[in-house]
Amino acid sequence: MTTPPLTLAEELLLLAHDPARGRPLHHARYLRWGLAGAALAELEQAGRVAEERGGRIAVVNPLPPGDPVLDGALAALPTPAKQRRGAAAQRWVRHAGRPLQELCLRRLVERGALRREPRRALGLFPYERFPAGAVDLLGPARERFVAAAAAGFPDHRGRLLGALVSAAGLDRTVLPGRDHRTARRAMKRLAQEIWTARAVERAVRADKSTADGS
Repeated sequence: MTTPPLTLAEELLLLAHDPARGRPLHHARYLRWGLAGAALAELEQAGRVAEERGGRIAVVNPLPPGDPVLDGALAALPTPAKQRRGAAAQRWVRHAGRPLQELCLRRLVERGALRREPRRALGLFPYERFPAGAVDLLGPARERFVAAAAAGFPDHRGRLLGALVSAAGLDRTVLPGRDHRTARRAMKRLAQEIWTARAVERAVRADKSTADGS
């Protein structure tokens, strides 16, 4: 039986995941918004959604694509029968991020790339860690991304991933150091050009502005 390929959201989660600590490397909340943006980008590729005027999401085909992550993302979007206007993309990525993160984690556990470990903080408060599993999908994902960055993101999937990494504020985490400055600048440009990444970037920027003003 052929293993289904990683979704864009799963690959983004792997890029920003610490396999030893079992948690995101940085900006956990912004990563969740990036995962929502990644699912949205893949739904667009599958012909399920499109960008509407005013930064809104139009569901153009409500048929589930058949992937647990993408099906969950599509189900979280209002259809024309339920809502006259599409959801505002910036607001949607903020609300859809947490459930999509859980879908991605569940899928990566099923693939054997991560393990779910229940823990308790101070012996009282339950939480979960997701350290690396027996199947190494994280290493190859990072190798592919570094190679794509070095080549200037020649393919569409690489450009989407680069845009989302930058939009979620993870560019210096995923591609640290002076050697990757050119790639990070290219990713920043892509984040402004691709509407699904732009929704994530605007959500992050708004959150930072609120925090600075509080």
